[in-house]
Amino acid sequence: MENRIDPVAESLPPRQDAWLLRLFATAFAFAAFGVGGLLLRLAVFPPQRLFCADLSRRQQRARGAIFWTFGVFIRLLVRTGVLTFEFRGAERLGRPGQMIVANHPSLLDVVFLLGHVANANCIVKHSLATNIFTGGPVRNARYITNDESLEMFDRAATVLRDGETLLVFPEGTRTPRGASPRFHRGACAIAMRGARAVTPVVIHMNTRSLTKGEPWYRIPRQRMHYIFEVGPDLDPQRWTSQHPLPIAGRLMNEHLHNYFEMELKRDEPAGK
Repeated sequence: MENRIDPVAESLPPRQDAWLLRLFATAFAFAAFGVGGLLLRLAVFPPQRLFCADLSRRQQRARGAIFWTFGVFIRLLVRTGVLTFEFRGAERLGRPGQMIVANHPSLLDVVFLLGHVANANCIVKHSLATNIFTGGPVRNARYITNDESLEMFDRAATVLRDGETLLVFPEGTRTPRGASPRFHRGACAIAMRGARAVTPVVIHMNTRSLTKGEPWYRIPRQRMHYIFEVGPDLDPQRWTSQHPLPIAGRLMNEHLHNYFEMELKRDEPAGK
C-alpha cells in the first residue's frame, strides 16, 4: 500500500516546550479558574455583602478580590509553563477617568488586564453575567454588561466621569484567527462623553491561541508569549474641540484602528 504524506501536517513545526505537559497544565488551569469563580461567588462575596452595607466599598472589595485572584491565576499559568508574558508600561494604567482600550486576540486578555489594574471597571459580554462561574464576580464587581443599549453607554460614561478606570475591548469579541481588529465606534462614543484620557494597550502574541471559537485543548505547538504594550495617552478633546460628537467619534475610531493596525503589523513575519 502506498504511504501518503499529508503536506499540511508535514509543513507544521514540531511540538515544542513540553507540549504534553502544557496540555495537562492548561486543563488544570481552566479547572482552577472555574473553581476560583465558584469560591468567589459562594465564599467571598456573601460575607462582603453581609458585613459591609456601603455599596461602593463592597464594589471595591469585590474588585480587589478579583484583582488578587487573577494575579494568582496568571502566576499559575507562568509557573506551570503554559505561557510567558511581558507587561510594558503597566504603571501608567489605573488613573481616574482613564479608559483603557485594547485589542482582543485571546480568551486571557481580560484576565491579564484586570489582574494588573486594581479596582478597574470593565465592559463585559452580557452572557458572562449569567454564567455559573463568572456571574458572581461580574455582578458583585458591578462590571458593565454590553447589551449595546443607551443605558449601557450612559453608565459607562458616568463611571468615567466619576473617576473610575474603565477597560474596553472595542471589537466586542475576540479577533478571529487570521483577521485584523475591527473596532466598533461605541468605545469612542463613550470616551467622548466621559474619559479624561484614552490609553491604548496593544496585545502581541508570538502564536495565536484561545481565539474565537477555538477550544481550550487546541494548544499551540510552542509556548504562548504575550506582550502587553501601553501606548501614549489620547485626549478626546483633540477631536471634540473641532468636530461634533458623531464625526469626532468616527475620526477617533479611525485613529485608534490605524494605530493598532500599524503596531500589530510588527508581529508579521518579514517578507509577508
